[in-house]
Amino acid sequence: MISITDFSANTDTIINLLTKLVSLESPSTDKTAVDRLGSSLVEELTSLGAVVQIDQQATVGNNIIAKWNPSDSGNGILLLSHMDTVFELGTLHHRPIRTENNRYYGPGALDMKASIAIFLYGMRWLREHGQFPERPITALFTSDEETGSEASRQLIEELAAPSALALCLEPASPDGSLKTARKGTGDIEIITHGKAAHAGVDHEKGRNAIEELAYHILAVQKLTDYACGTTVSVGVINGGTRTNVVPDQARAMVDFRVAVREEADRIRQWASQRTPVLDGTQVTISVRQDRPPMPRDTTMVRTFQKVQTIANRLGLHLTEGSTGGGSDANFVAPLGVPVVDGLGAVGEGAHSEREYVILSSLAERAALLAAILTEW
Repeated sequence: MISITDFSANTDTIINLLTKLVSLESPSTDKTAVDRLGSSLVEELTSLGAVVQIDQQATVGNNIIAKWNPSDSGNGILLLSHMDTVFELGTLHHRPIRTENNRYYGPGALDMKASIAIFLYGMRWLREHGQFPERPITALFTSDEETGSEASRQLIEELAAPSALALCLEPASPDGSLKTARKGTGDIEIITHGKAAHAGVDHEKGRNAIEELAYHILAVQKLTDYACGTTVSVGVINGGTRTNVVPDQARAMVDFRVAVREEADRIRQWASQRTPVLDGTQVTISVRQDRPPMPRDTTMVRTFQKVQTIANRLGLHLTEGSTGGGSDANFVAPLGVPVVDGLGAVGEGAHSEREYVILSSLAERAALLAAILTEW
């Protein structure tokens, strides 16, 4: 019988695993660094009896696939983690690992190296205590989640489609809640073209691309609809060369988040209908959706309630919540596969210098994960 007490007695072991992972900095943009972490993971996974495959990538880090009891039975469980972080090499030198007041600080500790440590220890505990599941278990460690999962999305979907359950080990919400709804994410690129001219001598002959862009910036911001859960935010703008030249080109990059698929369709329709406002200018708008929404539908509710029941037997009270951020669970939900998201450590400040993990959550989440793997 799994108990949190058994895991809490070995919190130091989980912390040691976490420190090893955090010490191997792995920014998404540095393939060599991510692969260095991947090689270390391969050693850990092999020692746990996994059959390990390397999904080779040319420009980003290689994805790591670990399998136990491989089978085509269709009752397998897929676990999703990512190795990459948002922090550049050298961050650890300026922000060394430290622990204080039940908190573990370190770049990438919460998002999501604590999750990997929790998984590794949970699997080790199950093996050492003769409770390892007989059903197929697959763990995928991707290399580009923080930059949109472009190189890993197809692999995620291929592994998830035949699975009976997917467990996404993204961090929990700060209050420990699992995430039963996520918004879909995407971006809009607006490019305007005008006509360059001397701002003092031939101003009337110019067509100002920045002025044209301004109209579309105001229009795209108005697509925000809080009642529908849709937010649109212009994040980057650029254009022009010198103050005394009427600019002939300008560009804006826009983030959008949608709670339902229909809202993404509305944004695409808006983009397709935009025309220039100023005579002699042109506008091109492209819409790209990175991740589809993960709605709180009936499948999600049933899945959460089942995990909640397992947690109750451990003495844990689980709650649920939604978030505007995306994860690889967004790719799983549209497949109709039950997915549990936010099973990682509890903490706060991801992607910032404040990032920390609540140390006591490491054992709790490792015990919960082990219980799910054995009781599902």
